[in-house]
Amino acid sequence: MTLTANEASEVVPFSLRDEPSLIEKAWPTAKISAETQKERKAVQGQTLTGLGSYWKGRKPLILTRACVLATLLPATEDLERDVEIFEKLMGMSDETFGRRFEGGPTAFAKLFPEHAHEVADDTGRWNWRDDLDPRERQKRIARAFMDMPYAERLAHVKRPEELAERDLLSGIWQEVNDHLGTNARSIPELVEQLGIMRFGRRPLLADTFSGSGSIPFEAARVGCDVLASDLNPVACMLSWASFNIVGATPERHGQIEREMQDIADRVDRKISDLGIEHDEKGNRAKLYLYCIETMCPRTGWMVPLSPTWMISKKRNTIARLVPDHANKRYDIEILNGVTDAEVKAAETGTIQSGRMFHPMLNDELGVSIKEIRGDYRGEDGANGNALRLWEENEVIPRPDDIFQERLYAIQWMDAKDLKKGKANPRTWFATVTAKDLVREKEVIDYVAENLAAWQQVGFVSDMQIEHGNNNSQPIRERGWAYWHQLFSPRQIMFIAMTRSEAKNSPEGHVFTAKFIDWNSKLCRYGTGAARESVAQTFYNQALNTFPNYGVRSFGFARTYLEDVPGCAPVGGSGNISNVAAAGVSQSADIYLTDPPYADAVNYDEITEFFIAWLRKDPPEPFNDWIWDSRRSLAIKGEGQPFKVAMIDAYEAMTEQMSDNGLQIVQFTHQDAKTWSDMAQIFWGAGLQVVQDWYVSTETMTELKKGGYVQGTHMIVLKKRQGAQSGYTDEIVHEIRDEVERQIKDMIGLNDQMDAARGENIFNDADLQMAGYAAALRVLTAYTKIDGNDMTREALRPRKKGEKTLVDELTEFAVQTANEFLVPEGLERELWLDFNGSERFYLKMMDVEEAGEAKLDQFQNFAKAFRVGDYDDMMASNSPNDAKLKTGTKLGKTSMAEGVPFGRDSIVRLTLRGIWRVGKEDEVEDVLEELRDLIPDYVRKRDVLVQLCAYMASKRGESEPEEASAARILGTAIQTERI
Repeated sequence: MTLTANEASEVVPFSLRDEPSLIEKAWPTAKISAETQKERKAVQGQTLTGLGSYWKGRKPLILTRACVLATLLPATEDLERDVEIFEKLMGMSDETFGRRFEGGPTAFAKLFPEHAHEVADDTGRWNWRDDLDPRERQKRIARAFMDMPYAERLAHVKRPEELAERDLLSGIWQEVNDHLGTNARSIPELVEQLGIMRFGRRPLLADTFSGSGSIPFEAARVGCDVLASDLNPVACMLSWASFNIVGATPERHGQIEREMQDIADRVDRKISDLGIEHDEKGNRAKLYLYCIETMCPRTGWMVPLSPTWMISKKRNTIARLVPDHANKRYDIEILNGVTDAEVKAAETGTIQSGRMFHPMLNDELGVSIKEIRGDYRGEDGANGNALRLWEENEVIPRPDDIFQERLYAIQWMDAKDLKKGKANPRTWFATVTAKDLVREKEVIDYVAENLAAWQQVGFVSDMQIEHGNNNSQPIRERGWAYWHQLFSPRQIMFIAMTRSEAKNSPEGHVFTAKFIDWNSKLCRYGTGAARESVAQTFYNQALNTFPNYGVRSFGFARTYLEDVPGCAPVGGSGNISNVAAAGVSQSADIYLTDPPYADAVNYDEITEFFIAWLRKDPPEPFNDWIWDSRRSLAIKGEGQPFKVAMIDAYEAMTEQMSDNGLQIVQFTHQDAKTWSDMAQIFWGAGLQVVQDWYVSTETMTELKKGGYVQGTHMIVLKKRQGAQSGYTDEIVHEIRDEVERQIKDMIGLNDQMDAARGENIFNDADLQMAGYAAALRVLTAYTKIDGNDMTREALRPRKKGEKTLVDELTEFAVQTANEFLVPEGLERELWLDFNGSERFYLKMMDVEEAGEAKLDQFQNFAKAFRVGDYDDMMASNSPNDAKLKTGTKLGKTSMAEGVPFGRDSIVRLTLRGIWRVGKEDEVEDVLEELRDLIPDYVRKRDVLVQLCAYMASKRGESEPEEASAARILGTAIQTERI
C-alpha cells in the first residue's frame, strides 16, 4: 500500500542517499546461513517449489529478504544496534523463538526439562500453565532457547515465513522506528519508507536472471516494486507464477484452485468415459510399470530388462520371470506376499552395471548393453550406434527395433474405496492380463489416430530434439528423436487432453509444465522400505533414460494439476520481461542477481523438454514471449565468451542503476579462474566491489557428494566513481591496509557481540572473504594500473596458464587476511612462520574441535592457504562430517622430503612424535629422532612445546589417547636437558 503524503510526513526523501547500507558493513551470516539451510531442508514444503521443482537453482527466499532489508537499512555508528534491529526484522532475534516454537507443552518439557515448570504443569500429562498469558509464556520459552546454539534451535521452530508477520514481529515496531526515524507498522511499509529515504521512491529492484522467480517474488513480498527478466520463457513463466499464483490475493488464489480442479475433472471424465483405466470390476489403475525388452545376441531370447524385479518391499511383492521356451521369451508373473528370501533374490534384475543377465544365458560376464546397442566410433572420431531414430509420427517402437517397451505390472486401486471417496484407497500390484493389453492397445490406437491433429494445434509436441550436453542422451540411448517420444502413449493422451482444456489458462500452462515433469518415461520407479514411488523427470538436472519406469494413471497423476501451492500475497508490483540481461532498458535502484556460472546447469537446453509442449499458441501474457531456448544467446561456457557476455550484461545493468544504488551478485563457484573472470567482469562493467559475504546455501545429498560447492558468495557492488590511476607497488600497500582495516573492524564487532550476547556474527569464512573483498574494493576503484586501462584489460583474452595481475594481487590479499585467522592457542608470530599446509592442518583442527566440520570449510581453507592437494591429510571427505587424519592415522606415512607437509614440516614431525609416544616407543628415542630431523632443534623446542599443547587441547575430547601422548611429549621436550 502506497503511503499518503500525510502518512509519510516524517520520512524525508533522500535523507539516506549518501549513507552506507548495512550490508556494506555488517551482516550476521552465521544466522542467515542457518536459516537458509532450514528453508532448503523443507524440500517440497518451500513456498515456490509447488510451482515446479524442476528448476533446481532457486535461492532460498529468506536469503533474498536478508539482502533487500540489509541493502535498505543504514549502517550507523552503532553497528551492534544496527545488527540487532536487522535480526528483529528478520525474525532471527532471541525473543522471536518463543513465537517460532512449534511444539506443545510435552515437546517443550522434553527439550528443556529444567525450564518445563516455568511454562507448563505436569498433571500426568503436560499442559500449558493457565496463569500465564500467551505473551508471557512466549517470553519464557524464548529465554529457554537462549542457552542453545542458534543452528540447533532451528530444528524445533517454524521458519519465519510460516508465521504471520503480525505474530512474528509483534512488539518490535517502536524500537525499529526509534532507531531508523521511520513510522512503519509492517515490513512493506518500512521498505517503502526506507526506499523514499534512500532513493526518493519505493525501491525498484531488478533481477535480470530471474530463473524460477524466487528473488523477484520475495523482493515484491517485502514491498519492493520489481522488474524480473530472463531469456528463457520457462523461467519467465515461473516468475509470473510466483507473482500471480503464489503471490495472488486470497480471493484470486481460491479461484485458481477451483479452476485447476475443474480442468482436472474434465480430463478425468474423458479418461473414464474411454474406459482405459478401469477394469471390469470398476477397480482403477494407479500405476503402470514398464520395462524395455531386447533380444539377447547369444541366445536369441527376448529379455525384459530391469535392474530389479522387486516391486514392493513393504508388501513383499516381486515380478518373476517364467521362461516360455516355445517362443523364446519370458512371461512375467506378479507375486504378492512372498518370503523375505524371495524378495532378496528378486532385488537383482536382468541388467546390472550396463550388462544383461538372464536365466537362459550361461555366461557369468553377461552381455554388454553397448554390444546390443551396436555402439561404435566412426572414422571421424564421433560415437554412434545401430539404434534407429524414431520418426515424428511414432509413439512406440517398431517390431524390429532393438529396444521394445513392455508393460509388466499394474497397481490397482480398490473400486469400493474409490466409490466411498477414500483419500487412500486400498491398492495392490497384479500381473498384466489379456484384457489389460486390450486396453493398452486402445490407448495406442487412440493416440495414433489423433496425434497429427494434436501436433498441428500444439496440444502435443512436434519438436525435434536438438543435440547438446544434456539432450543427446535420449537420442543416443533410445533412438528418440522428438520430444514427445520421451512420453508413453498414455501420457501423451493425458497431456493433449490437459492442454486442450487449459489452452486459454496461463495457470493451466504453468501446471501443465509441472504435470509433464512428473509424467514421462524418464520417471524412475523406486522401491523403499516404507513405500514405492515414481520420481519426477528432473529429480536431477539430466535427461536420464531408465530400463524400467513408472507411468501414473490420470487418476493418480491429476494431483500435479490440482496441487496449487499456498497463498503468500506480494506487497509490491512485478513486471516480467522475456529479454536477455544485456537488453535491460528500465532503471532500477537495486540489482539482485544469481547469474549463470561457467559450469552452470544448461537450462537453455533442458528446458526445451517443456518448451516443446508449451510453445504453440500460449495464452496471454505468455504469448508476448519467444518460446524458444535461444541457445546462442544464453550466457554459458567459460573463458572469453562467458566473460564478454557477462560484461555486456552487467554493464547494461550499471547504466540503468541509480547513482546511489547497489548490486548484489550471488555467486556460487570454487574455480579460481572463474573468480578472476568475475573480478574482470565487474571491472569491465564499471562496478566497484564494496563487500563480499559467504552464506552456506546448499544442502548435501547422495546425488551431490563430491566436489559440489555448499555456499554462496554475496558480492556487493556500487558504481565506480571517477578515474583513478595507480601503480602495483603502491596498490599492494593499499590492499594490505584495507584488508587489515576490514578484518580488525569485523573482529572488533565480533568481540562486542560476544561480550553483549555471547555470539559472533562473523566466522572464519567471512574473514577470508573479507580479504578477497578488500582486494577487489581497492582494485576495482582503479581505471588504470601501471598505465594499463583495466576496462580494456578486462576484455583481453587470457592466455593458457597465464597468471594475471588481478590473480597475483587478490592472492596477496587473501594471504594477508589469513594472517588474522590464528587459531585460539597459537601465537600470531608462530602462525606467520607456518607454510600453507601447516596452517591448513592446524586451522582445521580448530574447526573440528567446534563440532562436525563441513567439507566446504576444508575446501575454503585449502583455497585460502593455497593448498592444492590435501587428500593425504584427510580421514573422511564426507560432505557434512569431514575429518583430518590424526597423528595416529598419519603414522609414518607422508614423510617425503621437499613437500609442504612432509619431513621438513615441524607440524608433521610433531604429529609423528605424538604417534610414536602413543604407541609406547621410548620417549628418549622419540626425542632423539626429533633432534636428528630438525636441524635447529634447540631453537625450535618452544615451537614444539606450543604445538604439543595446542594438539592436546584440540584432541582432548575427540581423541583423548592422542591428547595424552601430546602432553607427554610436550612435557618431555620442556624438561629435557640439552
